[in-house]
Amino acid sequence: MRPARACCAILAGAWVIGGSVSAVSATLASKVYLVSIENMQFIPQKLTVRVGDRVQWVNKDLVPHTATADVKAFDSRSIAPNASWNFVAHHAGEYGYACTFHPTMKGTLTVVP
Repeated sequence: MRPARACCAILAGAWVIGGSVSAVSATLASKVYLVSIENMQFIPQKLTVRVGDRVQWVNKDLVPHTATADVKAFDSRSIAPNASWNFVAHHAGEYGYACTFHPTMKGTLTVVP
């Protein structure tokens, strides 16, 4: 199948299953960002993403942690050592978050349109 036909087949498939071309485009344009949890801190401590982007927290410490927004916009619950948790940003805003087990661990996720 030539690339042009493959693209049309994908878009036609999105239409058939109730999707839209704009939904397919938005999915293709989204990015994945990594927040490492190590040495009892979030790295980076401040992160800016766009609506539709995915943020993945990876726990590299020896103890469990959480990524819990102050305004309850997201809550990872316990992230075990060597595990990760993903969040897709659906709403613009600035979200302070912390680890509920270790409240001195703080971060800020800013979501822009």
